[in-house]
Amino acid sequence: MTGATDKTGGALRGLRVIDLSRVLGGPLTGQILGDHGADVIKIEPPTGDETREWGPPFRDGTASYFDGVNRNKRAMALDLRQDEARAVLLRLLEGADVVLENFKTGTMEKWCLGYEEVLSKRFPALIHCRVSGFGADGPLGGLPGYDAILQAMGGIMSVNGTDAGGPTRVGLPVVDMVTGLNAMIGILLALHERTQSGRGQFIDATLFDSAISLLHPHAANYLMSGKTPVRTGNNHPNISPYSTYATGTRPIYLAVGNDRQFRRLCDEIGAPGIADDPRFASNGDRVTNRAALREALETAMVTLEGGELADRLIRAGVPAGPVLDVSESLAHPHTAHRGMRVEIGDYEGIGAPVRPSRSAPDYRMCPPRFAQHSVDILREFKFPQEEIDRLTSTGIVPLARPGQ
Repeated sequence: MTGATDKTGGALRGLRVIDLSRVLGGPLTGQILGDHGADVIKIEPPTGDETREWGPPFRDGTASYFDGVNRNKRAMALDLRQDEARAVLLRLLEGADVVLENFKTGTMEKWCLGYEEVLSKRFPALIHCRVSGFGADGPLGGLPGYDAILQAMGGIMSVNGTDAGGPTRVGLPVVDMVTGLNAMIGILLALHERTQSGRGQFIDATLFDSAISLLHPHAANYLMSGKTPVRTGNNHPNISPYSTYATGTRPIYLAVGNDRQFRRLCDEIGAPGIADDPRFASNGDRVTNRAALREALETAMVTLEGGELADRLIRAGVPAGPVLDVSESLAHPHTAHRGMRVEIGDYEGIGAPVRPSRSAPDYRMCPPRFAQHSVDILREFKFPQEEIDRLTSTGIVPLARPGQ
């Protein structure tokens, strides 16, 4: 195994999480909790988390999409449509600190598992975190949410892409992932508050709120100027040069934020005269004349090798980087150095980006097979063998997905 930096077990060891969530936002939260030591029990419906089918690629019948956000979890299945399965869940919650779910708003209440009416009274220290699309109330309350839809509705697509190409989805599920991170923040806040009050609370992390929160600096620009932001491609709306630029080989990204960096850039590419051009004297001038500036810089860099140039620039204090593809980024020696590649047996994944110095993340378990730990978990919670046999044989606790 690579990627773990010590064996302390993580900052959240001793915490128990019941993860009822599926797809991305909730499972990512659960994986982060697990990476940092929490005992996470992932409970899937009889058909399984749908992302097990979101491939190719597949390994042993499970898609890489599922594996990417479900390590460090024990897996169990419950048919929560049945009363007896919900009774099993309530027994599991007796020892839990957090329950995490992303059912359609109202589902937990329909199952008589609502926070206010049931869970907070039966388990007063329990933290209930719901990942939802829009929250429970308001004009869009209760409606389902999906990453790409919230990228569209949240204004993100309107500022992504080029004017010629039209509004463009960000090439990764940024709203889902940020919602997962916000859910994690909310859980940690509630855990801290619980040390003072002794009480749990309800957290509603919504895709809508997360999408709106990502609009900086476009929202700030609009709120000050009243001008609706437009798509600028790779260009920064407020800074120049701040974009991708062609070189003799691969493109590089420049993120030059002040005049000192700009002059050093011009010196490093062998064109100090660009910095003396009055059209480029200040950042405001460079933004106004960004097309002319691009032409001047790319002319100066046309014979230079992009990767070498970017490395030389950043070491000289000019923010720059080569545009790498995914395979190149994952193969970068600094990726390995930072522990951002994880291997557990034949599983490979991305490491945890936050590593406290005394309580590093602990990569203990590969993403689980469907219902892999169901029987072990029931035994752990003192279910007698006769009851386990009945629960599994009747499908209340299914051990295999339909057709498998």
